[in-house]
Amino acid sequence: MNYHSETTSHRILFRSLQATLLPIALISILITNSHAEDQATITTKNSRNIEAQGSDNSIGAPRFLAANNLSIATGKPSLVLMSSGSTHIPVWSLSGGTTGQSVAGVVTGFSKECAAIKVEITVTSNDPTTSPEFEDVYRVHLSQMIEGAPFTSRYHLGKTVRTALPAGPFYSRNIVLESWYEVEPEAPLWIRIQREPGDAGDTFTRPTGLAMVKVTPLKALAEPRIVQDVPGYNSWPMIQALDEKLVCTYSRGSAHTIHEDARGVYARTSMDGGKTWTAETIVAETLGYGEVTVGKGLDSAGAMLLWVRRIGKDWNHDLYRTTDGVSFTRIATPELAIQPMQITDVFSVPDVGLMALWFAGDYSDKPNQSWGTLTSKDDGLTWTQTPVETELTKPNWPTEPSAVYLGNGRILAIGRTETGPAQFQLVSSDYGKTWTKTQTNISDISASTPSLILDEETGLLSNYYYERGRGILRCRVVDPESVFEHPLNWPDSEAITIASPIAWDSGNANATALGNNHYISFYSGKAPDTSVMVSEFPITGEESVQPDELKNK
Repeated sequence: MNYHSETTSHRILFRSLQATLLPIALISILITNSHAEDQATITTKNSRNIEAQGSDNSIGAPRFLAANNLSIATGKPSLVLMSSGSTHIPVWSLSGGTTGQSVAGVVTGFSKECAAIKVEITVTSNDPTTSPEFEDVYRVHLSQMIEGAPFTSRYHLGKTVRTALPAGPFYSRNIVLESWYEVEPEAPLWIRIQREPGDAGDTFTRPTGLAMVKVTPLKALAEPRIVQDVPGYNSWPMIQALDEKLVCTYSRGSAHTIHEDARGVYARTSMDGGKTWTAETIVAETLGYGEVTVGKGLDSAGAMLLWVRRIGKDWNHDLYRTTDGVSFTRIATPELAIQPMQITDVFSVPDVGLMALWFAGDYSDKPNQSWGTLTSKDDGLTWTQTPVETELTKPNWPTEPSAVYLGNGRILAIGRTETGPAQFQLVSSDYGKTWTKTQTNISDISASTPSLILDEETGLLSNYYYERGRGILRCRVVDPESVFEHPLNWPDSEAITIASPIAWDSGNANATALGNNHYISFYSGKAPDTSVMVSEFPITGEESVQPDELKNK
């Protein structure tokens, strides 16, 4: 990397100016150089997509740490000048071959209203081989210095974030490394930025330059609403808009188990966006079996369909149908050559009929995992199973996929990963006959089940998922055209709400659209008692519209 070493006089000059001029100068210079035209189009469009859905959660002015505000934390990174013509940018040179290099700094001065922060970095490169065919990987380490506690007590290791390089040298990238980290607003915040050249996703072997860290204070998130919180392990909900009501189905047992006889499936409905719910009704309580909701959707007549996995002396998937969300009728129990672990949400594909994705396996390290499609031409009465991939190892196995039909034969699905580092993207351009599987840049996950919604009016695609172990319900909103062939172009996530951080006693987001809002169900608590919750999130920047107001819109 053709950097100029910084002299002592340079350091004195930079330090005297950094408090007032450097952050502003860096912002103006780097934004001027930011991205080549094609990358800028994608980034700007996705940024507008996020702004169009939901609302700005920032509170107060962001804080900036320029290169001279940071110091070596680990390894031997170099503080150097990156020069081009008369422009000289101080950056930390982070190696593309030597692991363990990082720099750190401290930020203070958040207001009492600050509930969390977002961390992003600005990086650049002057290497002539800089190209979008390469990617690099970064992560953030965070902690706070709280009085009366070790400064390690709030330590958080961020997930790795992988992005493609820009079209050439001297272009900059703004990369979000953490979109939600809860803080004590009056305590100093410690930030350490690390490049991860040892990660398989970091394919750029040349150094990159870290120019700046931006920390944005965020206000508190909206509280979720309770669907069911009676004693027991209320879990694995599915939510579906049916006419002007919400139907939430869920399973209840005594623990995080799928086969116990005590586990049944139940339903409640709401006409006011989840504020109040009708009395619980029974969907399935088959003697000698444990039953769990695993997928939902609509048939061609607009009735709700619900897949229920039934495990006892044998293993089955039952399909139920309802027109009111109260009374459910079992219409099919398909006999399948490969018994799925789970059949997921139902969606419609022209000239095919109904489709659902499935996955099968035992979560072992043996190459016996698989996934594929189920299709029905008679509204779910009979189904045809087609394997897509078999004999997969666990790292290559997409589980609990959610799919949408985009038009012109194209289907896009996102699958959970059981090993990391990021969710899978599955795409088809021939109505589901053949598929391409790749990994995305969606890495703020942990056993995170995706749930996709395609908005017909805006054309935007929303991916909702719950980051287990941290208790964060997240969303990414994108123009599907920008990611269909470019799975690393998913924009940054936004936190929707927070709930239980206990890894297996919370999670499993499932979403539906009603009016101008999305409703996302999940479960949260601590065994043996967990609750089914729902969060409301606006599709546009407008105030949310309740179902009973739809007639007046």
